[in-house]
Amino acid sequence: MNTSLVARLRALRIVPIMTIDDPDKAVPLADAILAGGLPCAEVTFRTSTAIESLRRITSERPDLLAGAGTVLTTQQAAQAKEVGARFVLSPGLNPRVVQWCQDHDLPIFPGVCTPSDIERALELGLSAVKFFPMEQIGGLPYLKAIAAPFPGLVFMPTGGITADNVRSYLTFPRVVACGGSWMTPSDWIAASDFDRVRDAVRRAVEIAGAPSKGH
Repeated sequence: MNTSLVARLRALRIVPIMTIDDPDKAVPLADAILAGGLPCAEVTFRTSTAIESLRRITSERPDLLAGAGTVLTTQQAAQAKEVGARFVLSPGLNPRVVQWCQDHDLPIFPGVCTPSDIERALELGLSAVKFFPMEQIGGLPYLKAIAAPFPGLVFMPTGGITADNVRSYLTFPRVVACGGSWMTPSDWIAASDFDRVRDAVRRAVEIAGAPSKGH
Protein backbone atom coordinates (compact mmCIF):
# COMPACT_ATOMS: atom_id res chain seq x y z
CA MET A 1 0.00 0.00 0.00
CA ASN A 2 1.14 3.49 -0.81
CA THR A 3 2.17 4.88 2.58
CA SER A 4 1.76 8.50 1.48
CA LEU A 5 -1.84 7.78 0.46
CA VAL A 6 -2.57 6.15 3.81
CA ALA A 7 -1.03 9.12 5.58
CA ARG A 8 -3.17 11.54 3.60
CA LEU A 9 -6.35 9.58 4.27
CA ARG A 10 -5.46 9.45 7.95
CA ALA A 11 -5.18 13.24 7.92
CA LEU A 12 -8.50 13.64 6.12
CA ARG A 13 -10.24 11.08 8.37
CA ILE A 14 -13.47 10.80 6.36
CA VAL A 15 -14.13 9.68 2.77
CA PRO A 16 -17.53 10.67 1.35
CA ILE A 17 -19.03 7.84 -0.70
CA MET A 18 -21.23 8.80 -3.64
CA THR A 19 -23.26 6.91 -6.20
CA ILE A 20 -23.86 9.09 -9.25
CA ASP A 21 -26.51 8.37 -11.89
CA ASP A 22 -26.00 11.55 -13.91
CA PRO A 23 -22.42 12.52 -14.89
CA ASP A 24 -23.51 16.15 -15.19
CA LYS A 25 -23.83 16.18 -11.41
CA ALA A 26 -20.33 14.83 -10.81
CA VAL A 27 -18.34 18.08 -10.87
CA PRO A 28 -20.90 20.14 -8.89
CA LEU A 29 -20.92 17.34 -6.34
CA ALA A 30 -17.13 17.39 -6.16
CA ASP A 31 -17.27 21.16 -5.70
CA ALA A 32 -19.70 20.78 -2.82
CA ILE A 33 -17.42 18.26 -1.10
CA LEU A 34 -14.40 20.48 -1.60
CA ALA A 35 -16.31 23.49 -0.27
CA GLY A 36 -17.22 21.46 2.80
CA GLY A 37 -13.55 20.91 3.55
CA LEU A 38 -12.86 17.33 2.46
CA PRO A 39 -10.74 17.06 -0.71
CA CYS A 40 -11.47 13.37 -1.18
CA ALA A 41 -14.31 11.11 -2.29
CA GLU A 42 -15.18 7.62 -3.48
CA VAL A 43 -17.28 7.15 -6.61
CA THR A 44 -18.97 3.77 -6.48
CA PHE A 45 -19.03 1.64 -9.62
CA ARG A 46 -22.69 0.78 -9.03
CA THR A 47 -24.10 2.67 -12.00
CA SER A 48 -23.50 2.61 -15.74
CA THR A 49 -22.39 6.23 -15.57
CA ALA A 50 -19.84 5.83 -12.78
CA ILE A 51 -16.78 5.69 -15.02
CA GLU A 52 -17.73 8.86 -16.86
CA SER A 53 -18.57 10.59 -13.57
CA LEU A 54 -15.19 9.67 -12.13
CA ARG A 55 -13.43 10.77 -15.33
CA ARG A 56 -15.01 14.20 -15.14
CA ILE A 57 -14.05 14.63 -11.50
CA THR A 58 -10.43 13.58 -11.97
CA SER A 59 -9.97 15.71 -15.09
CA GLU A 60 -11.82 18.83 -13.95
CA ARG A 61 -11.11 18.74 -10.22
CA PRO A 62 -7.64 17.16 -9.88
CA ASP A 63 -7.27 18.61 -6.37
CA LEU A 64 -9.90 16.13 -5.19
CA LEU A 65 -8.39 12.80 -4.14
CA ALA A 66 -10.84 10.58 -6.01
CA GLY A 67 -11.14 6.83 -5.67
CA ALA A 68 -13.30 4.17 -7.29
CA GLY A 69 -15.50 2.01 -5.10
CA THR A 70 -17.35 -1.27 -5.57
CA VAL A 71 -14.60 -2.48 -7.91
CA LEU A 72 -15.37 -6.15 -8.50
CA THR A 73 -13.24 -7.15 -11.50
CA THR A 74 -9.84 -6.53 -13.03
CA GLN A 75 -11.62 -4.86 -15.97
CA GLN A 76 -13.22 -2.35 -13.61
CA ALA A 77 -9.87 -1.78 -11.90
CA ALA A 78 -8.31 -1.05 -15.29
CA GLN A 79 -11.14 1.35 -16.15
CA ALA A 80 -10.71 3.11 -12.81
CA LYS A 81 -7.00 3.59 -13.42
CA GLU A 82 -7.60 4.76 -16.98
CA VAL A 83 -9.92 7.57 -15.86
CA GLY A 84 -7.59 8.70 -13.08
CA ALA A 85 -8.68 6.99 -9.87
CA ARG A 86 -6.05 7.46 -7.17
CA PHE A 87 -7.15 4.35 -5.29
CA VAL A 88 -9.83 1.66 -5.44
CA LEU A 89 -11.99 -0.13 -2.92
CA SER A 90 -13.92 -3.37 -3.17
CA PRO A 91 -16.62 -4.91 -0.96
CA GLY A 92 -14.70 -8.17 -0.67
CA LEU A 93 -11.24 -9.57 -1.24
CA ASN A 94 -10.72 -10.84 -4.78
CA PRO A 95 -7.07 -11.95 -5.12
CA ARG A 96 -7.09 -11.33 -8.88
CA VAL A 97 -8.24 -7.74 -8.45
CA VAL A 98 -5.73 -7.15 -5.65
CA GLN A 99 -2.89 -8.58 -7.73
CA TRP A 100 -3.85 -6.51 -10.78
CA CYS A 101 -3.83 -3.33 -8.72
CA GLN A 102 -0.49 -4.20 -7.16
CA ASP A 103 0.99 -4.95 -10.58
CA HIS A 104 -0.23 -1.59 -11.90
CA ASP A 105 0.69 0.55 -8.90
CA LEU A 106 -2.92 1.31 -8.01
CA PRO A 107 -3.57 1.31 -4.24
CA ILE A 108 -6.45 -0.96 -3.26
CA PHE A 109 -8.48 -1.34 -0.08
CA PRO A 110 -10.23 -4.70 -0.44
CA GLY A 111 -13.10 -5.45 1.91
CA VAL A 112 -12.65 -7.83 4.83
CA CYS A 113 -14.92 -8.86 7.68
CA THR A 114 -13.47 -12.11 9.11
CA PRO A 115 -10.09 -13.30 10.41
CA SER A 116 -9.74 -15.52 7.35
CA ASP A 117 -10.25 -12.50 5.08
CA ILE A 118 -7.54 -10.67 6.97
CA GLU A 119 -5.12 -13.58 6.71
CA ARG A 120 -5.65 -13.65 2.94
CA ALA A 121 -5.01 -9.90 2.82
CA LEU A 122 -1.77 -10.29 4.74
CA GLU A 123 -0.71 -13.13 2.46
CA LEU A 124 -1.16 -10.74 -0.47
CA GLY A 125 1.13 -8.24 1.22
CA LEU A 126 -1.54 -5.72 2.19
CA SER A 127 -1.16 -3.46 5.21
CA ALA A 128 -4.42 -1.50 4.88
CA VAL A 129 -7.90 -2.83 4.13
CA LYS A 130 -11.50 -1.74 4.01
CA PHE A 131 -13.82 -3.24 6.64
CA PHE A 132 -17.34 -3.87 5.34
CA PRO A 133 -20.15 -3.93 6.43
CA MET A 134 -18.93 -2.44 9.68
CA GLU A 135 -22.01 -1.61 11.74
CA GLN A 136 -24.02 -4.55 10.48
CA ILE A 137 -21.42 -7.09 11.53
CA GLY A 138 -20.77 -5.79 15.03
CA GLY A 139 -19.49 -2.23 15.00
CA LEU A 140 -16.46 -0.89 16.82
CA PRO A 141 -16.29 -3.63 19.50
CA TYR A 142 -16.06 -6.23 16.73
CA LEU A 143 -13.41 -4.25 14.88
CA LYS A 144 -11.27 -3.92 18.00
CA ALA A 145 -11.59 -7.64 18.73
CA ILE A 146 -10.73 -8.73 15.21
CA ALA A 147 -7.85 -6.25 14.87
CA ALA A 148 -6.08 -7.43 18.03
CA PRO A 149 -4.33 -10.51 16.53
CA PHE A 150 -3.16 -8.53 13.49
CA PRO A 151 -1.17 -5.56 14.83
CA GLY A 152 0.37 -4.60 11.50
CA LEU A 153 -2.92 -3.90 9.74
CA VAL A 154 -5.00 -0.70 9.57
CA PHE A 155 -8.61 -0.35 8.50
CA MET A 156 -11.08 1.86 6.64
CA PRO A 157 -14.52 0.98 8.03
CA THR A 158 -17.58 1.49 5.84
CA GLY A 159 -21.17 0.34 6.09
CA GLY A 160 -23.49 2.02 8.56
CA ILE A 161 -21.07 4.83 9.41
CA THR A 162 -22.99 8.02 10.21
CA ALA A 163 -22.55 11.42 11.79
CA ASP A 164 -23.65 9.83 15.06
CA ASN A 165 -20.96 7.15 15.26
CA VAL A 166 -18.05 8.27 13.07
CA ARG A 167 -16.22 10.01 15.90
CA SER A 168 -16.09 6.83 18.00
CA TYR A 169 -14.48 4.91 15.13
CA LEU A 170 -11.89 7.61 14.58
CA THR A 171 -10.75 7.39 18.20
CA PHE A 172 -9.45 3.87 17.46
CA PRO A 173 -5.82 4.31 16.28
CA ARG A 174 -6.07 1.37 13.88
CA VAL A 175 -8.67 3.25 11.80
CA VAL A 176 -7.14 5.22 8.93
CA ALA A 177 -10.39 6.89 7.88
CA CYS A 178 -14.09 6.14 7.71
CA GLY A 179 -16.13 5.95 4.53
CA GLY A 180 -19.73 7.06 4.57
CA SER A 181 -22.59 8.07 2.30
CA TRP A 182 -24.59 10.03 4.87
CA MET A 183 -23.12 13.27 3.45
CA THR A 184 -24.02 12.39 -0.14
CA PRO A 185 -27.32 10.45 -0.20
CA SER A 186 -28.71 9.63 -3.61
CA ASP A 187 -31.85 11.73 -3.20
CA TRP A 188 -29.78 14.86 -2.47
CA ILE A 189 -27.65 14.19 -5.55
CA ALA A 190 -30.73 13.58 -7.72
CA ALA A 191 -32.23 16.87 -6.52
CA SER A 192 -28.94 18.75 -7.11
CA ASP A 193 -29.07 19.77 -3.45
CA PHE A 194 -25.35 20.53 -3.42
CA ASP A 195 -25.55 23.15 -0.67
CA ARG A 196 -26.93 20.47 1.61
CA VAL A 197 -24.06 18.17 0.67
CA ARG A 198 -21.57 20.95 1.40
CA ASP A 199 -23.11 21.61 4.81
CA ALA A 200 -23.18 17.90 5.70
CA VAL A 201 -19.52 17.53 4.73
CA ARG A 202 -18.63 20.61 6.74
CA ARG A 203 -20.43 19.19 9.76
CA ALA A 204 -18.70 15.85 9.33
CA VAL A 205 -15.32 17.60 9.36
CA GLU A 206 -16.29 19.32 12.59
CA ILE A 207 -17.50 16.12 14.22
CA ALA A 208 -14.42 14.17 13.23
CA GLY A 209 -12.00 16.94 14.08
CA ALA A 210 -10.60 16.53 10.56
CA PRO A 211 -8.33 19.32 9.36
CA SER A 212 -10.13 21.53 6.85
CA LYS A 213 -8.96 20.91 3.27
CA GLY A 214 -6.77 18.06 4.44
CA HIS A 215 -4.06 20.24 5.98
